Parts: sequence; C-alpha cells; structure tokens
Amino acid sequence: MNSTAHSTPHTPHTPHTPNTAAPTAAKTVLISGASVAGPALALWLHRYGFTPTVVERAPELRSGGYKVDIRGTAIEVCRRMGILDEIRARSTDMRGGSYVDDRGRTIGELSAEIFGGRVEDDDEIMRGELARILHERTRDDVEYLFDDSIATLDEDPDGVTVTFESGTARRFDLVVGADGLHSHTRRLVFGEEKRFKRHLGAYVSIFTAPNHLGLDRWETYHALPGKLVCVYSSAGETDAKNLFVFSSPEELPYHHRDITAQRRHLTEAFTGDGWEIPRLLGHAAEADDLYFDSISLIEMDRWSKGRVVLLGDAAHCSSPASGQGTGLALTGAYVLAGELARAGGDHRVAFARYEAHMRPGVERNQRMAEGFVKEMTVGSRWKIALRMFMVRTLPRTPWKNLIARKIRDEIQAAANAVPLVDYRTPLRSSAPAPRSTVAS
Repeated sequence: MNSTAHSTPHTPHTPHTPNTAAPTAAKTVLISGASVAGPALALWLHRYGFTPTVVERAPELRSGGYKVDIRGTAIEVCRRMGILDEIRARSTDMRGGSYVDDRGRTIGELSAEIFGGRVEDDDEIMRGELARILHERTRDDVEYLFDDSIATLDEDPDGVTVTFESGTARRFDLVVGADGLHSHTRRLVFGEEKRFKRHLGAYVSIFTAPNHLGLDRWETYHALPGKLVCVYSSAGETDAKNLFVFSSPEELPYHHRDITAQRRHLTEAFTGDGWEIPRLLGHAAEADDLYFDSISLIEMDRWSKGRVVLLGDAAHCSSPASGQGTGLALTGAYVLAGELARAGGDHRVAFARYEAHMRPGVERNQRMAEGFVKEMTVGSRWKIALRMFMVRTLPRTPWKNLIARKIRDEIQAAANAVPLVDYRTPLRSSAPAPRSTVAS
C-alpha cells in the first residue's frame, strides 16, 4: 500500500481483530517525533524487547515550550518509568499568581494550588526539561535520527518501507506518528489535517523574554475582552515565559511553519492594548522560540490503519486549554507499548486494545478543553470585572475551600480519566479489546 495520500472519508470504526492468522510479531518500530510521546514510547518499547527508532525533523532536541502538568494517572506512569524523581527535582515550584489591571496594580492573588487545581502528588515541569529527561533516559538504547523526516510510507503484509527526506529507505515492522497537532504521519496515511482538526475559536502564542517584571516562581495575568496575557518565571529560570491567548472565531491564514506570518497575527491581535503588552510584543518580534498556533482538537474515528498508529496530539490533540496533553501523551505511550508487549507484537490486537482503553478518557479531556478555552477568553469587560471581584475576594470568603475543591475535582477527574493498567500481570481474557484491569 502506498500511503503518501488518502482522501476518501472514513466510516465510524470499532476496534476489532480480523479472523485471519496473526502476522509475524513486530519488533522494529519507527517513531516520528522526539518531543514527549515519542521518546516515552521508545523507553517502554525498549524495555519490552522491541527495537525503536525515533526520527525528528528538528536538527536537535527542541528545548522550548511552556510548563506542563504531571498529574493523575501520569504520575504513576512516570514513577514506573523511573523519571518521577527527576521531574520533582526540576519542578517549576510555582508559588502562585496574581491578576493586574492596565496600570499593573494587583487586583487579586491566588495560590498555585488554586490556580492549577493541584493535589499533593501533582507536579509541573517545563516541556523542554521533560523532553530532555526522556532523551537522556533513552539515547543510549534508542536510535535517534535528527534533522530528517518521513517522506513516504509503503506498507505490505510483512512491514512498512519508509523513505526519508534524506533519501534513505529502511524497513520497519510498525510506524508510530507521535508528531503533534500538525502530524505529517497522519497526513500521509489518513488524509489532510482539515478533516480532523476542530478549531475552538482561539489562538495561543508562547515565547521567552527577559524577566523585566522580576518574577520569582510567580505568574502575572492581565485579562482583556477576548484576550489573556500571562508572564511567569519558574524555579531556576532567569528569563520569563510569556503566554498570549486571543479569540478568533475563524481560522487565520498562515502555514504552521511561517514564523513571519505568526508574528504578524500576534501583533495585530494585541496592537493598542496596554499594561506591558507593547514591550512584550517587542520581545516576541525577536524571540527565537516563538510558538503560535490555533487552540484546536484533533478528532478521528480511528487512530490506526494497518501497521501505522498515531499517538498523543497526532491522534487526539486536546489543545493547551485542557492542560492534559502531556499527561495523555505519557499515558498513551505506556498503554500502546504495554498492549504491544501483551499481544506478543501482534499490532492488530494491540492497536485495538490501545484505542479502546484510551478513547473514553481522551474524549472527556477534549470536552473539558472546550469549556476552559472560553474561560481563557472572556468576551466582555463586565464579565472580566466580575471574575476579578471573585479573585480579589476568594481568599477571604468562608467558602473558598469549596470553590477550590470544585475546580480541583474537575481537573483531577480528567487527569485520572484513563485508568491505569498493570501490564506486569497477565490478561485474564483473550478478547481483543477487554476492559483493562486497574492497578491497585
């Protein structure tokens, strides 16, 4: 099968196992993407005796990105990976945050626990730091191909022939697309991105700039109608990270690799706004790590086709609004590798079980993201004023713990929406997509 393009629509898919003989057990796995999902999967596959190779378009490990939450099921996954202590050691250690007005005056302050809906075991780390931890844990055991990417995929009954942009061709038993929202692997095998991407009505930009506000493990927010700006500096950082969010019902015209167009859209959205925004936009014009993208979901009726499977944002992006993308990526890598090991390398059985186990939790997190993106881009000044009143008075109200618990419970339910499987125990049933057993 040549998978360089597919445009036929897909019918709803229920994971199943064909009645034909099982294929030769898969051993070699090509993973596209070296951010979080890809190296995490490589770590587990190596432990289970597979031979993973990771290909990454960037010339080196990407060090940028925002802070990401590690909570719920992902905490235990990281513990089983053996990286939880390193995550703790590189924690952002955020103390809290405040909202300010146009003049920079503090309106109200909240603790990190209330801001993040955290419980005791939850932690937070910079995305680049997590990627570095995973790369350090796998680089001696896993082949990494930087500055290259997949050009074509040709699948036959026994494997997949992959031609790389560099011109080389190699054979693999399986291919995994862990290459994000704009997955090239997904486009090659399933079709154009627009068929699966659902815009949630907002855009986000993130970049590094000097910490001229002198923040120390603190976040400062400034809300405008349809917009939100956040500046923060985490533990051990001398610079600050800047987050800009703005509503845009229609998708903007630009290519996701066109940095010039991205800077232009960001500047146009915030030109004329006060506080520190003009200075921050000046930094955005010079930032070498600028990230700009729509806040969107990826919704697919199936995550695998033949010997190719998608993982993380490539399969089911829940957008930054959910705060759960990294947790789902880590958990998905654990489940996919575990199911491949449990199925003895039979990808047809493993892919079906992986999707059946992950999909309900993924869909819960995507629904949560739809609500949160609206909270990030409140549309009127009176609604912002009401929120600022609540922020200002919450620490002094007798029901503050009830409100904090409500926020926390919703986030924790989403963080634990994918139950934890113990792949060290044998599967009780031979059915291809059983209900997973939850580890005690």
